[in-house]
Parts: sequence; structure tokens; C-alpha cells
Amino acid sequence: MITQQELQATIDVLVQKGKGILAADESSPTIAKRFSAINVESTEENRRAYRSLLLSTPNLGDFISGVILFEETLGQRSDEGILIPELCEQQGIVPGIKVDKGKLALANSEGDEITRGLDGLEQRLQGYKQQGARFAKWRNVYHITEHNPSRLAIQANAEVLASYAAICQAQGIVPIVEPEVLIDGDHSLQRCAEVSEAVFHAVFHALHRHHVVLEHMLLKPNMMIPGKQHSQQASAQQVAEQTIKVLRRTVPAAVPSINFLSGGMTPEVSTANLNAMNQLSAQPWELSFSYGRALQEPALNAWQGDMANAQLTQSALYQRARLNGAARRGEYDPAMEFIGG
Repeated sequence: MITQQELQATIDVLVQKGKGILAADESSPTIAKRFSAINVESTEENRRAYRSLLLSTPNLGDFISGVILFEETLGQRSDEGILIPELCEQQGIVPGIKVDKGKLALANSEGDEITRGLDGLEQRLQGYKQQGARFAKWRNVYHITEHNPSRLAIQANAEVLASYAAICQAQGIVPIVEPEVLIDGDHSLQRCAEVSEAVFHAVFHALHRHHVVLEHMLLKPNMMIPGKQHSQQASAQQVAEQTIKVLRRTVPAAVPSINFLSGGMTPEVSTANLNAMNQLSAQPWELSFSYGRALQEPALNAWQGDMANAQLTQSALYQRARLNGAARRGEYDPAMEFIGG
């Protein structure tokens, strides 16, 4: 009973009107790539300084309810000597942790991948919890081609996600379940929807088999969008309508919130698509965000590895968070990009 109360308390903070989740859990190769784009070396100190700067943004908790951290960051301190998870809590932001160990090729299923990290997860979660983490995130990916994802990939990935979620809840940790149908390729909007529907169905069947309490988890899915190379891109309205159609067919009403990933969309497109969904008729779940690059990109470009740009960096992050807060309410307007909201 205590575990269920603990999980509900975390959900209550994460799922607040007008707020979403900041993904700051980039793996070492990913953040090295982001830093390289602004000519900054990805050292442990640079990563600490950057993430500390982001999470020290004044009033960030106005629009951000949770932050997903990388394992390294859990033990780091801000410039003022405050442990990063404590810094988050001071902002009214719940600290979370990325717990998967990355993806690798799925045997006997060419072109498909599966995520690893279940071995020892229970023990790792116990340690993360002691460091202040109250929720976790695990990402599985699905490639779209003429033949992918295979039935094996859909079922195997669903089983892994459900196992992870069940282990998290047993430890009093809220799981974010992230099945990401990738934007790479030239597939159509309809093809994305077909694959996503099959993936989400399989994930929730697996969650039921593993007795995962749906009220105490969050879903972090992709939106329904054409592949990056597709000749005909979709409007925000088309994305919203197709995404809601698929979600209503696959996601039980018991799930408290759907926090979308940005998956390679620009900050502006990510916000506009979320806003369009929240302007449709009311849905059984909250429709929110769990963006990484789509929240951080303007801040990273402002920072440039120079702490003299600290205020500009924080202002850029706060503005992006505020715009997504407006999109959570269906009140975003593209004009707000130019007039400071």
C-alpha cells in the first residue's frame, strides 16, 4: 500500500496542468554530438556545468514538473554545491533517471533493434532512488521500412518495456514507457500510424500481462508524422488528428498522461503539434510533452560553452518551456515565438 501511495504522489506532481517533462538524459555519445555542434568538448565538467545551468533556471518549475537525468548527473552538484536532484526538488521539479543501457540489433530480425538493461535493474533502481530519483525512463525504438518492424520486433520490444515498468513499480518508481517509432525514412503519415498502432497495442497487452498499474505510469510515444524524407509533410492539424485517432484506439483511459517525445522535430513544430492536439475535443488523458532537444536547442545555442551567456541560456530555456506550457492548454500561437509570449 505504501508503494502505491508513493507512486501516486509522484504521478500527482508529474501530471500537472500546463506542465511537462524536460529530458536531460542524453547518453555520452549524444551529448558529445550536441556539444560538438557548438564547438564545446564533452568533458564531465562541461556536462555538469551545462545541466546545472539549465536546472538552475529561475522559476523553471512554472512549466516543468519533472526532469529525466543521465546516471552521471544524479551524483553531480551545482555551482553552489547542491546535489542536482536536490536542486530539482527545490524548483518543485521531480528528478527522474534514464535506466536503459542502449539498443542493439535484434537477433534474427534484420533491421530491427531491441533495448538492453534489464539485468540488475532492480538493484540499480534501489541505488537511484537513494540518490533522489522518483521516476524512470526506458526507450525502445522501431524502424519503419517496407519490412520493419517485424512481428518479432514488436512483440520482443513490448515484453522488454513491460518488464521494465513492472520492476520500476515494485520499487516505488514511476515508469515512463517510451516506444518510439522513428522519424527516419520516407514513409507516409498513414504508414507511421499503422506501425504505431500495432506497436502501442502490443505494448499495452504486455503491460497487462505484467500486471503494471496503468494509473501509475506515463506513456512517452511518438506523434504520427511522415518520415523525414517523405515528399509530403503533414500540417499540425493533420498530425494532431491522426495521433489522437491512433491513441484512442490503443491507450486505455486509465493512463494519466501521454507525454510526447519530439523525435527530431524542431522546437517550433513540436510545440505547434502539441498545441493542435490540445485544441481538439477533450481526451481521457492529459496530453503533455517530454522533450529533449526541442526544449534545449535554443538554450544550447545561446550557451556556446561560455558561462558569460548564463542568463541568455536560462532565458531561452524558460521561454521554450513557457511556450510548451501554453501548448499544454491549447493556447499557443506562433506569434508568441517573436514577441516573447
